[in-house]
Amino acid sequence: MKILYGVPGEGMGHATRSKVVIAHLRKNHEVRIVSSGKAFQFLDKHFPGTAMEIRGFHLAISDKGVSRIKTFTETLKQGPKNLVENFHQYRRLTETFMPDLVISDFESFSFLFAKHHRLPLISIDNIQVISRCKLEIPIPEAEKNNFLLAKKIIQAKVPNCEHYLITNFFEAPVRKKNTSLIPPILRPELLERSPRDLGHIIVYQTAMGEKDLVRVLNRMDRERFLVYGYNKDKDYGNVLLKSFSEEGFMTDFTTAKAALANSGFSFTSEAVYLGKPVMSVPIPNQFEQYVNAAYIDKYGYGRIFPQFTADAIKAFLYDLPHFQKRLQQYRQNGNQALYEQLNRLLEELSA
Repeated sequence: MKILYGVPGEGMGHATRSKVVIAHLRKNHEVRIVSSGKAFQFLDKHFPGTAMEIRGFHLAISDKGVSRIKTFTETLKQGPKNLVENFHQYRRLTETFMPDLVISDFESFSFLFAKHHRLPLISIDNIQVISRCKLEIPIPEAEKNNFLLAKKIIQAKVPNCEHYLITNFFEAPVRKKNTSLIPPILRPELLERSPRDLGHIIVYQTAMGEKDLVRVLNRMDRERFLVYGYNKDKDYGNVLLKSFSEEGFMTDFTTAKAALANSGFSFTSEAVYLGKPVMSVPIPNQFEQYVNAAYIDKYGYGRIFPQFTADAIKAFLYDLPHFQKRLQQYRQNGNQALYEQLNRLLEELSA
């Protein structure tokens, strides 16, 4: 079967989990990828000659969270150029590779291609939980507008798929047909490792200013923090900034005693699988991140906080034994559920 796989360029979590699915699909199918930005570069490196670069949509993020106005204006400014470029790539794709089926990880180009050519379409992502499941978490007044906006965007982004596979580290009652919950997609590099506790705390942070974060972490001089996200190597005593490398990050992640981060799905779900308590600080105006953090708090896998402060981190660390005990109850058999569900769907849709 020929499969077109669409991956958004916003956030590397989409690319890393899509890499796992694509590698599985390539064992029995011919796959072409469409993506943008860093995600395209990442996938093109791992699957040379199979990825096509398109112009994608990007969020404008500042210290105050997602800027809706700046995101909107940048989209308008780049829109005409992006449309022309994507049209050329659309023509090229139809001339060189006509798929039998399309899979979208919340990506619009592949969705539109599938609808125009009336091809079967499968959605694989985590964010559909907001639209297709019942959220059993409190939604504060300050998040209600974000919730409504997120729901509308999700419903409009990839509607009317043949099936929706929703990756999740928590349970949420499904309320729409053609929808299945599956455990998070985990990288083989992570599955091959055995988690240990060497006493350090891993920090994954891109939204907070470097100096502000270091100043907060320096106040806890008995703890050792390994910080990723600023892509530099710098020593601040008990705080060590580290340039990104997959091997280094995996080693530090799997041997940490706890994790501090914003609430991106991939990092959060991997921390849960590894049994690492998570201090989650969702980026403002990103409701998906609030959902992830709220469920971390609900399940006792960690705590949700509005900001990274010394007092918040101390409160989180004080309860580590409780979080560790709750995390011991989490169970997941690698990516087996994903592979079984996907294989079954492909068989049904190709019949």
